[in-house]
This record gives sequence, structure tokens and C-alpha cells, in this order.
Amino acid sequence: MAYTFRGGIHPGTKNDPGFKSATNKKPIEVLKAPDKVVLPVSMHIGAPAKPLVKKGDIVDMGQMIAEAGGFVSAPVHASVSGKVVDVIPMLHQNGSKVLSIVIENDHEDRLHESVKPKDFESMSNDERIQAIWDAGIVGHGGATFPTHVKIKSGIGKCDTILINGAECEPYITSDHRLLLERPEEIVEGVRYLVKIMGVKQAFIGIELNKEDTFAKIEQLLAGDPVIKLAPLECRYPQGAEKQLINAVTGREVPSGKLPADAGCAVFNVDTAGAVYRCFAKGMPVIRRVVTVSGSAVNEPKNLEVRTGTCVTELIDACGGFKSAPNKLLAGGPMMGVAQFTTDVPVLKGTNAFLAFCEDEDKRVAHPTCIRCGRCVGVCPMHLTPVYMNMFAAKNDLEGCEEYDVLDCIECGSCAYVCPARIPLVQQFRVAKMRVQEKRKAAAAAAQK
Repeated sequence: MAYTFRGGIHPGTKNDPGFKSATNKKPIEVLKAPDKVVLPVSMHIGAPAKPLVKKGDIVDMGQMIAEAGGFVSAPVHASVSGKVVDVIPMLHQNGSKVLSIVIENDHEDRLHESVKPKDFESMSNDERIQAIWDAGIVGHGGATFPTHVKIKSGIGKCDTILINGAECEPYITSDHRLLLERPEEIVEGVRYLVKIMGVKQAFIGIELNKEDTFAKIEQLLAGDPVIKLAPLECRYPQGAEKQLINAVTGREVPSGKLPADAGCAVFNVDTAGAVYRCFAKGMPVIRRVVTVSGSAVNEPKNLEVRTGTCVTELIDACGGFKSAPNKLLAGGPMMGVAQFTTDVPVLKGTNAFLAFCEDEDKRVAHPTCIRCGRCVGVCPMHLTPVYMNMFAAKNDLEGCEEYDVLDCIECGSCAYVCPARIPLVQQFRVAKMRVQEKRKAAAAAAQK
């Protein structure tokens, strides 16, 4: 039986579901370390990390070069050995300039003394969580929420762990290749997480379009009384936390609450792999597997790269562009962040970089809602985007709140099916921001 949820969409074509055929059969290629890496102190949700090094310092690979700036924060580690040539604001994938540590690679890959295997069994649970924090592990599915926070806040509340291997976003195949090529790391990482959180059950959720991974995963899980494989129907956004929880466990995350409130903790497959590498090898997060694809890319690939590598180098490794791209995206086409240049670094949460030709641009000049209701039928949160859009366009924040705009997960399903090509996600994102600002202002006024 394959699990699923109500709503959602099926991007792609009959011959190429999810537009994944360009890379889903291509093994991971390890890209040579660059001559220079740019490591922003903000590669996660939460407070920026605080630099521990200065210009002129010599650093080793795996060395902590910026410490966590608070509990909801994560440290940053040198992805190469070499010399710190600058600590200055540099262009970030979010479009702003963020304080970054620039390291000139000496190409020695000299490991820092702290990079060594840990004796998991002899460690206390607090020490294990601290090790995960010190390794800079965050959500590798794109959200980049610090993993130690999710673990610590979930202990005692969660009885179930879900490993998100859905990878439902079109074009992206990095997790698929990891499940095929490095399943042992993922499964062992899940076992570490199960022991740390003390849960009763764990599921590795993988969509049916990755059925070629099932045999090996089931072999590795044979006889395991806690961890099971959960086949998922191919549907977007199957990988969204709330939809994955509902599909596999039947539970619903209450409005305004977190997965832990439904007794679940959700981790990406590569986050589980990072947990394994943290304990088995002592290695912090310094690498990412990135899918480089899209109609403008000459030779799409899955590349393992060092964090801080300039995206331009990834594009060059794929033979460059066929023609000048009309759209660049860090992440997938549904929830990725538009970029105006490839001169940005690979971050901890970078699972894909896509480039598309001009003939794929479907935008229209003056989109007008025809009230067809298609958006209502596909919304995985069971909202009514047609009304949310109406109120958001008028800046009617009371109406937006009444129609639960804050419950929107910004998956883009509504915009995908909209025949009028209305940029609904952007509309709702702005509305959510304004509603939150209004609530903060009201709370501040109430305290005076």
C-alpha cells in the first residue's frame, strides 16, 4: 500500500513525471574543490553564526570557523583547508549581502583535529545532541532548521520519526541518488536519531518513482522492529511535513502548531546522513549533493560539492548554458528562490540549482481570476486560495486571517493549476508577512 494525502498536483508529463529524467539515472559526481569558498554565517534559520576567525588565519577542513549565535542557530565549518582572505558581506542566495568567511583553498584537505569518530554508545544524550549542534547539522531539505533544536524540543513529545525521502519537487534528484548510492549512511543515521529521541517507530517515506531504492532499503531494515519503509504515492507536495505526517500516520498537525504537537519529528534523508557522518566519521556539514538541471543547462548532473562553492562552478561542470537563461532558481521550480546571478555560494540547504530558457516563461501581463476553483481542489491544506487572493489583493488583512492565510505552506500547487497565471504564492507570502506584522504591532501596543 502506498500512502498519500488529499489534494496536491502531479507536475511533469506522462513520459517524464516530475521532469526528473534528465538526472535521476545519473550517479553523483564529486566536483573538485574550488580555489576559493565563500561561507556565509547565515546558512540556517535562526540567529547568524559568530565568526571565530579573522583575515589571515590558517584553517583546516572541518574546523569550526563560526559558532552558533544562539540556541536556534548553527555553527559554520571550513569546507577546505587554507587561508582566510576576508570576512566581509558577500552576496547570498536570499538576494542580500551577508557576512561571509572567504577561504583561499590550499588544496591539501588537511583535516582539523576535531574531525574524528565519536563513541556514540558511551555518550550521554545531552552529549549526542551537542555533537549534532557542533556539527552544524540543519534541515537539508531546504528549510535549514537547526536539527538539534528539533530533536531537543521533540524528546518526550514525539513517538514517531519520519524520514522525508519523497523529493516531490520537480527536477530535483539529489535525495534519490543518495538513497540509491549511500543508503547505509541514511539508515544508520535514522538509527542514531531513534536512539536519541527514544521514539517507538520510524518510517522512511519514499515515493514510488524511486522504487529502485526500495530493495536495498528493505534489506538494510530487515529485522528492525522500529524502522519501516513507507512507500508514498507520487504527488506534490508529498514531502511537506504536514502532508507527510498525515499520509503516513493519519495524524493532523493542528493549525499554528508544529509536527511535534502531532507526536512526530520529520527529517530529510540527507539530514539523517549528516547525523551518521557526525558520529561515525566526526565530520561536520561541509558538503552537499546538488542537482543542476533545467532546460538551459547543457548537461544536467548531480554534483557533490563543498559548501561555499560558487554556483558558477557547478554550471561550468555541467557544460555551461545552452543559451542565456531566462530564470535561475536555487531549489525547485515550486518553492525555490529566484536568483539574478550564479555568483552565489552553495549553502547547507542547497539541494538544486535550476536554469530555464525563455520559451518556458508562462507569465502574463495582467492576470485576472476567473473563479474556476481549481486552486481550491488542489490545496493540500484544504484552504480556499480564490478568496485568499481576493482579500490579499485588496490588502484586507482581516479577510486574509478569516480564510487562514497563515496556514498556507506556499507550496505553489494553486499557482501551478491557475489558468490565469496569477502569482498566488507571492501574493500570499506578502499577506502572511503583513498579518504577522499586524499581530506583532497589536501585541506590542497591548503591553504599553
